Amino acid sequence: MTQKEAVLKALEDLKRVVTYAEVCQHIIENNYCEFETKTPGASISALLGDFIRNGDSRVKRIKGEGATYSYYLAKYEQEIGMDKLLKEQAETQETKTTKVKNQGKTFHERSLHKLLSSYLRSVNINAKTIFHEQSKTSRDSHQKWIHPDMIGIEFLKLHTKASNNFRKAVNRSDSFKLSSYEIKVEINTDYDLKKYYFQAVSNSSWANYGYLVAFEFADTLEEEMKRLNQSFGIGIIELKANPYESKVLFPATYRELDYQTMDKLCNINADFDKFIAQVEMLLTADERYLSATEREFEVFCEEYFQQDSEIEEYCVKNGIPMKEEVEGE
Repeated sequence: MTQKEAVLKALEDLKRVVTYAEVCQHIIENNYCEFETKTPGASISALLGDFIRNGDSRVKRIKGEGATYSYYLAKYEQEIGMDKLLKEQAETQETKTTKVKNQGKTFHERSLHKLLSSYLRSVNINAKTIFHEQSKTSRDSHQKWIHPDMIGIEFLKLHTKASNNFRKAVNRSDSFKLSSYEIKVEINTDYDLKKYYFQAVSNSSWANYGYLVAFEFADTLEEEMKRLNQSFGIGIIELKANPYESKVLFPATYRELDYQTMDKLCNINADFDKFIAQVEMLLTADERYLSATEREFEVFCEEYFQQDSEIEEYCVKNGIPMKEEVEGE
């Protein structure tokens, strides 16, 4: 067998969730293939990682302790009882997260906002955090289903005065696109994915595009993310510690603006109201004052990293892990 075939055979034999070390040991014990390297474990770990990175539907993985992973064959998902296993894992993770928070060693969801704003800025979107606790109805626990965590705007870039004046005369709504972002630290279970996804559906109903953003998604959720995206149109972004390595896993579907919902948000939240007011000023600014209005808008929007050297310092300060350890090293 090739090493790749040996990995699949080992997973077929074991029919459970296993580590790369268990897969390697099974291959060696059964003499499925030969290793030319002195570190067969590293080779098997890399091969298993390739299955996941290449999107091979036969192999799935779940995150274990620290930065370790366990693997299994997708066709045995029901027999293994993955739903129960993931639920138990989520409960364990919740307990650990609580302990870590109490020790002050975890990072807050809001610390991800600068990462997201930096990524969005790199694709010409200006973003602003919406502080739901400043709303008139902030004591209502259901407000999280109304307020996005961040909002963003992308302006159509036209370079001549004639084309800009023509655009303003015809239809200003075609000159910008508004987006809504729901941000989470991690999403590890099917239950959490659905909960947060529909929270994003709810609080982005006013915008042209809605996104669910997370610093970490469990690999087992890819198919469900795809299904939800196809059904409801909310995009999904995987945020990285280096924001410029972030990626859109599933794009959002365009929708017309819902002005009644925008009006409601403007009425109850000052941050949202100011953002819309700033956008209106920028869109209607006289040519003589356009540069000054643009500078004012940029200052009003969320901060972003000016230099790459700022990123690592920020992540260390806020307890955000820069990279996951690679198994087998």
